[in-house]
Amino acid sequence: MALLTQQISRCYCLLQKCSIVNSRKLGRQSIKTWTFPLKQPGLPLLWHCRHFHQPVLKNSRTLLFDNLMRFCSSSAALDPSRENNSLSLVCKQTEPRPSSDSEALDDGWEESPPSSALEEISEDEAVQIVAEPLLPLESFTLQDYVDHSETLQKLVLLGVDLSKVDKRPVAAQLLLKLDFEKDITKVLLFLKDVGVEDNQLGAFLTKNPYILKEELEDLETRVSYLRSKQFSKEAIARLVSEAPYLLLFSVERLDNRLGFFQKELGLHVRKTRNLVTRLPRLLTGSLEPIKENLKVYKLELGFTQNEIGQIVYKIPKTLGINKRKLTQIFDYLHNVMDIPHSNIVHFPQVFNSKLLRIKERHLFLKFLGRAQYDPKQPSYIALDKLVALPNDLFCTEVAKTSIEDFQKFLKTL
Repeated sequence: MALLTQQISRCYCLLQKCSIVNSRKLGRQSIKTWTFPLKQPGLPLLWHCRHFHQPVLKNSRTLLFDNLMRFCSSSAALDPSRENNSLSLVCKQTEPRPSSDSEALDDGWEESPPSSALEEISEDEAVQIVAEPLLPLESFTLQDYVDHSETLQKLVLLGVDLSKVDKRPVAAQLLLKLDFEKDITKVLLFLKDVGVEDNQLGAFLTKNPYILKEELEDLETRVSYLRSKQFSKEAIARLVSEAPYLLLFSVERLDNRLGFFQKELGLHVRKTRNLVTRLPRLLTGSLEPIKENLKVYKLELGFTQNEIGQIVYKIPKTLGINKRKLTQIFDYLHNVMDIPHSNIVHFPQVFNSKLLRIKERHLFLKFLGRAQYDPKQPSYIALDKLVALPNDLFCTEVAKTSIEDFQKFLKTL
């Protein structure tokens, strides 16, 4: 026992000395020094005690320690005078006999070796490999998710333009979170009941995908409000189809919009209802340009509230005309052609025409001596005929000349 203790102490001291040596060359020399006695004849090498199946990569320090332990064990075995029962027990335990189960397992490994990623395969096997596309963690377009989302696939079949939905804030994230059967089907059925045609559902959701997050009860409440204001079923269908954002407005907001037009234009309830039905975007568009144009009509152009109401009721789009275009056309009609406010009120379509078209035809009629816009005078020419007729009809019915003469005249301008 004392001999074993002395040998272990000696090995420990040598290991400490070797730990401070960093160069590879000295490490190799140390390994060679300690492995040399193990190669001497008569020294039993304990290679039979190693029962590892796979090689392990070791550094020089680990290998040195293993050799030291083998040397100590060999030295103890060479001294037959001393018998140590505990040491012999350890030696016996280091000689494990493989069991039948381990042998069977080893045989199984040898029969079916594990496949490697670097293993070569045949062309036929390579063709049969199908790689599923990975779901992108983030993207700038919904197109990357269509192959993975049944909801997006059904929306595309419905006619939804995902490229336009991408441009709307938060709309793409909304669609990815929805389930078609659970969240979208009920909204589509509601829209069909309201009066939206099947071929319009895709365009509707493209313009207003946010309706899919609205509660069905809120949507029904807003439609019920429109019915309470005596809007017909056809009128409601037109409002919803042509102004998709209408159903996002609360009842209070819809009521305020209708009250605004009724008050500012001085219209009756029936006329107000008819006005917004003909131009549904009046209920959903911004009120700022409308308020600005109403001020222009009243303060700059000199129309009364009653005259403004008549102009807007006849041509609702005049509320959205560009301010500059509105003032230029009125200035030419009123100050150059001497047309009074009353005539403009009767033919507000003139504000939808191009100023160049009005100038060319007025100058041609003036050249012919037929520029007469007073309804009390003979050869009176109404404003609607001046701006609405195509060139050939204008020449034959209004100017009483040929279109060739009109084209020659235009070249002189």
